[in-house]
Amino acid sequence: MSTAMNFGSKSFQPRPPDKGSFPLDHFGECKKFKERFMKCLRDNDFESSQCRKQSKEYLECRMERRLMAPESLAKLGFGDLEAGKPGTGD
Repeated sequence: MSTAMNFGSKSFQPRPPDKGSFPLDHFGECKKFKERFMKCLRDNDFESSQCRKQSKEYLECRMERRLMAPESLAKLGFGDLEAGKPGTGD
């Protein structure tokens, strides 16, 4: 009986993960951004709307380091926080 998944064959081609799944940050490349986001959540009773800037920075870090597929910030819900747009809060 043959196996359905033969990883030893040259015909196996890995594919990127589906949207919503992504590689873990094994080397801690975005750890400081994650920690800032988590601290913000704790400081604001886990009200995520208060931590949008930190969330955006964390996602940007993941995209820059190819830990998730690049996506426009507007599609991720951060269109109002994009550089040069009014209402950045900085």
